[in-house]
Amino acid sequence: MNEVWIFSGSGGKFASGVFSDKDQAILWIESKKLTGVLTKYPVNFGMYDWAIKNDFFTPMKEHEFTPEFEQRFTCASQEHYHFEDGIRG
Repeated sequence: MNEVWIFSGSGGKFASGVFSDKDQAILWIESKKLTGVLTKYPVNFGMYDWAIKNDFFTPMKEHEFTPEFEQRFTCASQEHYHFEDGIRG
């Protein structure tokens, strides 16, 4: 497995679903009428490292090299879908 799909519900701090198949994730979100974001994540990579490796991000500022920055890092270049009440937007 090289990737997983993670659903983060609106207002939540943690993932509320992890799936190996995007279609299964979408069916679950739709059936539960959930609001949030479904995002594809690579397995065995931190997002900061993945984004740098794939040329989506280049750290330049001093604070971008800190653990505090890396532990909060997200990348808009990840494949992702927004849902509201189970409907993809």
